Amino acid sequence: MDSAPRWTEAERSDSSGLLTPVILSRESQYGLEGLMVLARQPRGKVLLLRQIAEAGHLPAGFLARTFQKLKRHNVVASYRGAVRGYALARRPHEITLREIFEAIEGPNVFTRGIFSPSRSGDRYPCRLREEWGPIAERLRRVMEETTLAHVASGDPGDR
Repeated sequence: MDSAPRWTEAERSDSSGLLTPVILSRESQYGLEGLMVLARQPRGKVLLLRQIAEAGHLPAGFLARTFQKLKRHNVVASYRGAVRGYALARRPHEITLREIFEAIEGPNVFTRGIFSPSRSGDRYPCRLREEWGPIAERLRRVMEETTLAHVASGDPGDR
C-alpha cells in the first residue's frame, strides 16, 4: 500500500485550502490498530511485526515504519535476539491517544489547521482556524484523557 495521500489536480492547486481536509492519516489508523493488538496481549508479550500485522489485518511494511516512530516515543519497545519483536513499552492504561497520534503525526497534530498540513501555514492559512481552534483543543483533551486500554477494551461505554 502506498502511504502517500492521493490528491486530485484540483486539490493540489486549491489555494483556498478548502478541498483537502485531513485530521489523522491512515498511518495513525494502522498504528492504533497495531497497538490495540499488543494491548490485548499479556503484559510483556513480544510479537513479531508480522504477527501484529496479521492479527490486525494491516500491511507489515507500512506498520514497520510506524512502529519505529512509536519506539522513539517510548510507546513500544523492540527486542532483538532469541525473543524478537515488539511489546508495549508501558501498560495500556498509561498510554494516551494523544501520545500515539503525536508520535505518528508530529507534535503539532492538534494545533495545525483542519486542512492538509501542507496547505496550512503563512502562505495558505487555514480558512477555518478560528472555528477549528476550540474544537481542536477539545479533541486534544479527549485524546489526552483516552488511553489505549480504553480503546482496546472494545467497550465504547468504558471510555
